[in-house]
This record gives sequence, C-alpha cells and structure tokens, in this order.
Amino acid sequence: MARRTTQAVFAAVLAVAAVATARVDAEAAEPVDGPAADAPPAADAPPAEVSPEELEAIQKALGGDAADAPPPAQPAPSSVGAAIQSMNPDISLILDGALSYFSSDPLQVGAHDPNHTGFTFQQLEMHISANVDPFFRLDGNLVFSPFGVEVEEAYATTLGLPSGLQLRAGQFLTRFGRINNTHPHSWHFVDQPLVNGKFFGGEGNRGLGVELSWLTPLPWYVELIGSVNDATGAATARSFFGSDDLGINGLGDFLYTVALKQFFDLGGDWSLLWGLSGQAGPNATGNGNRSTIFGTDVHLRYRPLDYAGRTSVELTVEAMARNRQIPDDSLSDWGLYAQLVWAIDSEWEVGARFDTVSGVANDYLDPEEVSERHRTALEVAFYPSHFSRIRLQGALDQPSWRDDPIWTATLALEVLAGAHGAHSY
Repeated sequence: MARRTTQAVFAAVLAVAAVATARVDAEAAEPVDGPAADAPPAADAPPAEVSPEELEAIQKALGGDAADAPPPAQPAPSSVGAAIQSMNPDISLILDGALSYFSSDPLQVGAHDPNHTGFTFQQLEMHISANVDPFFRLDGNLVFSPFGVEVEEAYATTLGLPSGLQLRAGQFLTRFGRINNTHPHSWHFVDQPLVNGKFFGGEGNRGLGVELSWLTPLPWYVELIGSVNDATGAATARSFFGSDDLGINGLGDFLYTVALKQFFDLGGDWSLLWGLSGQAGPNATGNGNRSTIFGTDVHLRYRPLDYAGRTSVELTVEAMARNRQIPDDSLSDWGLYAQLVWAIDSEWEVGARFDTVSGVANDYLDPEEVSERHRTALEVAFYPSHFSRIRLQGALDQPSWRDDPIWTATLALEVLAGAHGAHSY
C-alpha cells in the first residue's frame, strides 16, 4: 500500500514538473529588455501559481490510496499516564527449601525451620511494595506453605513527616533487637536462634499496631522507636497473651515495644551497630500479670575498602532477659546467640553460631525445659549469583534434660525472582 502511494505521488510530481518545464521554456523564448534581465530572482518572490490541471493531478495521486491508509499513530502517553504506570508495585518471590537429617526428635523453634528428616518446603514468600503517593509507602509479605497462605506483614509507612519522624501502621514485625524484624532469606543460618523462638514464637514477634520512629539530629546515627501492638498470637507473642485472646479492657492489654538503634563509623574499614530494646505486656496467667523482655544487640563489621575483591567479617551478639509474673511468683530466664560470618568473596561464605538459653522450673510454656540448652552450628554457603544461594549447615543441639544430643545436617536451597531491594545493614 505504501509503495503504491509513493508511485502515485512520484507520477504526479513528474506531471507537474513537465508542465512547469514547458512553461519555463515558453517564457525563455520571449526577449527580455532592461536591467531586469540580468538581476537574480528576488529571494522573497512568491512561488508560481499551480494551475487547476496540476492541482487536480496532485489531489488525484494523493487520494488514490487514502481509503487504505493506516490510522494515525496515537500520541505518546502524557506525563500523568506515565506516572500512573510507574505505580505498579515491585514484586519478588523467594523460595526456601531444605533436605535435613536429625539423629533424634528435633527441637526446632522456628516456624520455617527444617523440623524432620527429609525434605522441607520452608516457604515461598511474596514481597510486594510500592510508593502509593508522596505521602505513603505500602509493603506486604505473603507466605505460601503446604498449610495455606498467610499475611505475614502488611503495613503503610509515611514518606514525608517532618523532623525525622516516620509512622508505620498495619501488621508488622516489631523492631526488637536485630534479627526479629528480618525474614529467613536474609539470615546467614537456616534456622531461627533459640532465644528468639523461645521468647517470641516461631514467627517472630509481630502483630497489628502502630509504630513511631525518630531519627535524631545527633552527630552520629541515633534512632528511637516505639510501637503498640496486639499482645496475642501463639507464634508471635508467646511470652504475652499468646494463644489466649483475652481482649482489650484497657491500655495495659497492649504490647509495648521501645528500641534504641545507634551506628558508629569506626574509621572506614570498621563499623558498629549497637541496640537496646524492651517489651512489656500482659500474660495469660492471671488478672494483671505481666511479662517483660529486655535485650541488647551488637553488630561489628570489618570490610577493607582498599581490597580489590569483596570480603567482610561480621560478628553479631544478641542477648535477652525475660521476667514473667505468675500467681504468687515470677519466672526469670535468659538467652543469647553469637555468630561470626566471613564472606570470603562474592561467592563463598563460612560461619559459626553458638546459641544458649536457660531453663526454669514450673514454666507453663516449656514445662520440660528446666535447665540450660546449648546449640552450635557451622555453615558454608555458595552464591551462584545475588539471586540464589546453596547452604550446607551442621549443628549439635544439646538440651540438658535429654540423655543424648541431637546431630543435624541440612542442605538448603534459596532462589529469588523479581525486584530485590538491598537488605538493611
């Protein structure tokens, strides 16, 4: 069609040119007298008029294929349309699975930990996030497992509050300590630390609520955080109401969390993150009985800036102490974990972790754990890329109330597809 139109226009142009040439030849035959004969044509002289015959030839050529011409191209989308299109959320999928061996019945504390000999589908996590408008950001984490789909987190975060303030509302992991508000795909080890599972629950401490944080104007990084959440959930508020939803009869029936986060630059190659945390809320052992948890965490990192490759060494220590009121008494226990991880290069990593938790008699949550429990784990990880990881982990679990220790070996695979933001420091 385009070729026929081009040929028709070309024929019309030739016809017009022939008529114009004949007219010029006829005029050239007439004598010209006076200075006008040697003067160049005026630059602003009007073009020669097109005769009716020439105009008819051009219109006929251009109109021959008008019926077959394609519709005009649509204009480019406006800036408003482009902005709306860019609001499509970032979506990622993270798959975690493992093959494990346990020498005897395991005592894993994490809801997504491998907990039997054989294959374990740990989780398929879908993370969705987007800026809603200049005022709010929306984040959601959905977890798919053989037992169904769970809304792990879904919250809105403000983007433009003044004076370093930020508000978060919805269902979220509280920012107690270091590891609680992170997800398994950001952990160096396959399973959850013992103290986190025992004090908070297998899913980590989280719930519906609101959080206010303040980035202070001090010369070093100092952030203050306070949140108010529901105190229920067997896997999310174990030390508090837990599985007993006794309702809200006053302000004392909420779970309150406070935290202080500080970051120190120790000279380029070294950096330190130090935090203090506290929680208080009701427990289900009697009217007015409360539980409190206090914790501190230290994260020391060495990363040589003048090294041509990519290597780092990280030491993390997190400790917690818990007190729970019960009728006519109180229960106190503690726990900690310490881990050292060496990222040899961008592909290989090795690490070691030591866990310990104390026991207490007459514990209504863990009646058999009357004495200490220790666990030591070693891991080696291979990263084919930033979006996949293969880990081999071995562990020796020593619950003192059992006659024999528990030996564990786990081979874990993790793959990620989609948008992948950087992990927090």
